[in-house]
Amino acid sequence: MTGAPPVVARHRVVIIGAGFAGLGLAHRLRDAGIDDLVLLERGDDIGGTWRDNRYPGCQCDVPSVFYSFSFAPNPDWSRTYSPQPEIQAYLRRFADEDGLRPSVRLGTTVEAAAWDEERRTWVIDTSAGRYEAEVLVAAHGGLSEPRIPDLPGIDTFEGTAVHSGWWPEEDVDLSGRVAVVGTGASSVQIVPHAQRAAAHLTVFQRTPAWVFPHPDRSVKSWERRLYRLLPFTQKLVRARVYATHELLMLPLAKRPRMRRPVQKVAEDHLRAQVADPELRAALTPTFDPGCKRFLRSNEFYPALQADNVDLVTDRIVEVAPNGLVTADGVKHEVDTIVWATGFRVTDHPMARRVRGRDGRTLAEAWGDQGPRAYLGTTVAGFPNLFLLSGPNTAIGHTSLLYMLESQYPYVLGALAHLEASGAAAVDVRPEVLDAYDAELQEQLAPTVWNAGGCSSWYLHESGRNPTIWPDFTWRFRRRTRRFDPDAYETLGPAGSGR
Repeated sequence: MTGAPPVVARHRVVIIGAGFAGLGLAHRLRDAGIDDLVLLERGDDIGGTWRDNRYPGCQCDVPSVFYSFSFAPNPDWSRTYSPQPEIQAYLRRFADEDGLRPSVRLGTTVEAAAWDEERRTWVIDTSAGRYEAEVLVAAHGGLSEPRIPDLPGIDTFEGTAVHSGWWPEEDVDLSGRVAVVGTGASSVQIVPHAQRAAAHLTVFQRTPAWVFPHPDRSVKSWERRLYRLLPFTQKLVRARVYATHELLMLPLAKRPRMRRPVQKVAEDHLRAQVADPELRAALTPTFDPGCKRFLRSNEFYPALQADNVDLVTDRIVEVAPNGLVTADGVKHEVDTIVWATGFRVTDHPMARRVRGRDGRTLAEAWGDQGPRAYLGTTVAGFPNLFLLSGPNTAIGHTSLLYMLESQYPYVLGALAHLEASGAAAVDVRPEVLDAYDAELQEQLAPTVWNAGGCSSWYLHESGRNPTIWPDFTWRFRRRTRRFDPDAYETLGPAGSGR
């Protein structure tokens, strides 16, 4: 290719991202004897979501024992729901102990990736030069690109504005007049901390969410000793947590009438914590629980009732140099804005940077219906591209790490098939992808995520759900435990003509 930049390195496998998804796959690849790999990480450290979400109060909403790799248990969690610094420390320790650090290229942003059909190779352009790979794995994660509202005047704000998903390392001054925009998963954790620090806090709510009591507690010292001395006991706790969370699939997708008892728990929590009937009404959702992600907090409702807090339910229409203007014409003067407005899940920018066999990007291939992938992992027209936590692998009731660990054997199986067959690449057949997606969408139609009465980040603007896995997670694991070569077109070596 005339005038092409020099290639920094060639590898059998290039992984985009060094968070949970990428680090876990790298571990499994090396266990399988595949050492020729590299992880391209745009950040200055590993950790992905758990590096960037450093906001005060950040905590996992899945029990610690289940939000960790099954092959790397941690007996030393301090709480049953671990705080962000501990999760980041866990990932750093895992990378160090597993010897993965030398394979990670920090400060390396993937700017474009294109499949070279003639050479059967992925060409990856980054901020640190060009890489080439036989296999490309997109492990950048769905919650890695913050969504900031497109509001008039947003660039004119003269104070400090931060997004919960890109929290700076230096402290953010929350002592003055603070606005928190949004009342979702990150907001319920930020608001209690902001309330204690701020002279005045204004919380802007578009849609109330169901908030449940939080069962978080300190892990007792005897429990940690037991986990260290008898590791199987922690495995038993993990198995119990998994089984308990799987039962939530019944009200979410299988037995709608079971949602009523679930909703009553949240209603009782709201009633017990909020005495004012007018405020309670403003905080009561009109959709079924589970339509948006379950939220847990014992501090959110009390914080909203503090003397230095206002809850605003009018829509924000404009950002002024010194505040936010709502639809009722009121300007709310603030010094700091915290955008707790979620992520670009169904329109992630990475989809516009990856080009397949016909030169189209993933975004173009998906068109106006949003992302889709066979088993959440492969896309027709993109040979040897594997997505981790891809379309329809998110779950609203349990740990994403279970889904990731289910995808790893499938990717390893594909690589083993290439090795055994002498093929250069595999490309999922379009009709296989079409049939799989049609099956999923039919399953999703009656579930709470599609028919629960809310508008959530699970849904594409077309109304289609490209995000959620609509069944028990063990069924996903059963489908991905072996690579199925019959679902794929096999491409011969470069120059073979097939």
